[in-house]
Amino acid sequence: QVQLVESGGGLVQAGGSLRLSCAASGRTLSSYAMGWFRQAPGKEREFVAGLSRIGGTLYADSVKGRFTISRDNAKNTVYLQMNSLKPEETAVYYCAADRGGTVVVTSGSAYEYWGQGTQVTVSS
Repeated sequence: QVQLVESGGGLVQAGGSLRLSCAASGRTLSSYAMGWFRQAPGKEREFVAGLSRIGGTLYADSVKGRFTISRDNAKNTVYLQMNSLKPEETAVYYCAADRGGTVVVTSGSAYEYWGQGTQVTVSS
């Protein structure tokens, strides 16, 4: 069992940056593929970025070049650095863990464990 807790959300102006954190307890995150997803009001949840347990990364086209996912094994924490944020990226951001782990999967149904989410609001 893995417990995930996100933090780092908040209010930022368009063009600004935030770094989200996802701290894990119960298991070491290095054994899992990790994903970040987001869900805006009235919209479906969408994949943002993922990191496999062997270090491969995958990003949604809309965030490539602006977002970076990383992991600190010593802290058992995964991060999402978000730069040049846009108002349309206002959403609740969730981290998730996939026991499969070897490759990044973009479908949320593949992830067994989810955090409670952190709100990101980008003002124009």
